[in-house]
Amino acid sequence: MINFIYDLPFEVQLLLALLVPFIGSMLIGPKLIAVLRAMKAGQPIRQACGGVLAPEHQAKVGTPTMGGIMIIGLIMLTSLLFLDMGNPKLQCCLLVMGVTAILGFLDDWAKITRKSTDGVSGWFKIALQAVAAIACAGYLYYLDPTIARVLVPFYGTLDLGIFFIPFAMLVIIGASNAVNLTDGLDGLASGCMVIASLAYIIVASFILFSGNNPLVCYLLCIASACLGFLWFNAHPAKVFMGDTGSLSLGGALGTVAVCTHSELLLVIIGGVFVAEACSVMIQVGWFKVSRKLYGEPRRFFRMAPIHHHFEKCGWSETQVCVRFWIIAFFLAVTGIALLPACFNI
Repeated sequence: MINFIYDLPFEVQLLLALLVPFIGSMLIGPKLIAVLRAMKAGQPIRQACGGVLAPEHQAKVGTPTMGGIMIIGLIMLTSLLFLDMGNPKLQCCLLVMGVTAILGFLDDWAKITRKSTDGVSGWFKIALQAVAAIACAGYLYYLDPTIARVLVPFYGTLDLGIFFIPFAMLVIIGASNAVNLTDGLDGLASGCMVIASLAYIIVASFILFSGNNPLVCYLLCIASACLGFLWFNAHPAKVFMGDTGSLSLGGALGTVAVCTHSELLLVIIGGVFVAEACSVMIQVGWFKVSRKLYGEPRRFFRMAPIHHHFEKCGWSETQVCVRFWIIAFFLAVTGIALLPACFNI
């Protein structure tokens, strides 16, 4: 085991992974919010159809963003101090998280300084995410080619061979951007991340069959940090995680799925994130197709991502969040229930 505090028992690592991020959030949160307010690091609010999404969204103008600094900082610190940094899978998770956190910070900073919802170039985002994902996938495949075996429910394992690398890249990039798209309402992304992370603790324990599995501690860090952040992010939010948090948390979740051979299960466990991303793709696709078919662009949803569609249908922000959390919990349990089917048990 390689960590700064040498040779901690696994049970102690678990306890620290649970306590340090949550307690750290409670202590740091108010101070970070005050600093972000002093910096005038307010979140620009997206406009739609000539006006804000809903009257209550106008009150969000000026709410500090980049709260993801606290989430990612606490996860990184806890991992470096207490977890087994000699584990290649944990190294990859932290690499992707770190790179996408930096990318998210640059995006948030661009939005704040320009006072616009337009951050860094979309192509720049994809390129940097791809570099981190390919480096991670290539490293894992070089160390152990069996990482290319993907678990398929009711089938068993499917060995992708060298095609694992582009596949893993798509999973990591997709997860990173899907969580980013979900982060549009108070507490929505952070709450869904708590549920997905807790579900993946069971997945990682079941699949890797290791008593001292650092990914379990890492996932507990994520759940604990997101739960602590949710204290301040619950409606009405006092701080937003921003792309600093959402891009990196999504990237970390996608990397964990790759490390546990459970990329297909991520589609179910992270079903809310998948639905959010698909709603944007459907909206953009139909917008372009309808312009060719009817001579004018038309919308498939009232607004995308899909959480805004339900707002337009009359659901309150709290209703959308709680109902999406319920769906996330149901999908997480469904994904866990499918685990034995991946091994034909």
